[in-house]
Amino acid sequence: MSKKTRTEELEKLAQFGKQVLEQIKKMENPHIQIPLRSLSNTIFDEDKQILKLGNKKQVRTYFNTAHTKKFMQTLLIASACKELIKSGKTTSIRDLFYMTKHTIGTSKENTFEDQEESNAIIEDLEVTIDALRENLHLFASTRGAMVGNATIVDSGDTINLRKMGSGGWGIPSIVEEEVIQFKNVEAEFVLVVEKDAMWRRLNEDKFWKKHNCLLMHGQGMAPRGVRRLLWRLNHELKLPVYVFVDNDPWGFYIYSVYKQGSINLAYESKRMAVTDAKFIGLSSFDQEKFDIPDNATIKLTKTDIARCRQILEYPWFQKKSWQKEIKHMMKKGVKLELEALSKKGLEFTANTYLPQKIENKDWLE
Repeated sequence: MSKKTRTEELEKLAQFGKQVLEQIKKMENPHIQIPLRSLSNTIFDEDKQILKLGNKKQVRTYFNTAHTKKFMQTLLIASACKELIKSGKTTSIRDLFYMTKHTIGTSKENTFEDQEESNAIIEDLEVTIDALRENLHLFASTRGAMVGNATIVDSGDTINLRKMGSGGWGIPSIVEEEVIQFKNVEAEFVLVVEKDAMWRRLNEDKFWKKHNCLLMHGQGMAPRGVRRLLWRLNHELKLPVYVFVDNDPWGFYIYSVYKQGSINLAYESKRMAVTDAKFIGLSSFDQEKFDIPDNATIKLTKTDIARCRQILEYPWFQKKSWQKEIKHMMKKGVKLELEALSKKGLEFTANTYLPQKIENKDWLE
């Protein structure tokens, strides 16, 4: 993290603490206001085509027994982050949980019972002071990988993404400019694959080399590091982004998270959402287009159908093309996983399906 960024985040944390301290000095009931992170306070910005938080806030007051613990937890996490930034060290969100977990005095009450509690407080702090978790010196486990026609610098080490073998370069949680720099990028686009298994198939077939691209996966619902890196590749290098996911409601939503942002992290959409990302498949109409046999399909479950109906109502799925896409899948009553394309041969995806989709601009937005 740059000196300027460290100074900015320290100042935000200091101001956060000073506000509470001033309330105490005035003999007021100490309180903090935290933007509400929920679907009811998530707005789809039609102009910017991203999800963002509304104006609703929740108030945590110290002398409200229902709020006291979370009030204390919020200040505890803020204090720990301040010390991390001052020390110049980073740590995992798992480590932070253990760093801040202890028994209070002689009571049997713990500051945190499990990591889910501390994770939620970290997100509360992020949205309250408008700071990325990564800029608070916190990282999560590495998930996702990338290969392709590019050379990058990772924490001072030069990495040739053309020579990363079968596993690829593991995308870290913190991918900001101070950590990751783009040195020599020859790729013309980025292909994001939902699943590691299909990514490995495409990597083995050297799809990235034949079609001059970067090949990335996020292991399902992509972690923040993958989304943030994708945003940088798109915004800084102007690389088009194609998203390749399962033909089911969960795959559709994963695509929308790349494109518009997520409900849970709507406050970070401006730094993560790739608004011009293209959905390249699998489409509900691909079975007919590519003559995929019926025995490669999977029957939709009641949960799938319920999820379809739910996303049909989301504002960001109101385009006629998306309504048609989802309703066609529901009418057929089946879904397709990426691996279904292997019924046409192991090289079909890399040699026929994806090149044809890209050449014909056969995608959804």
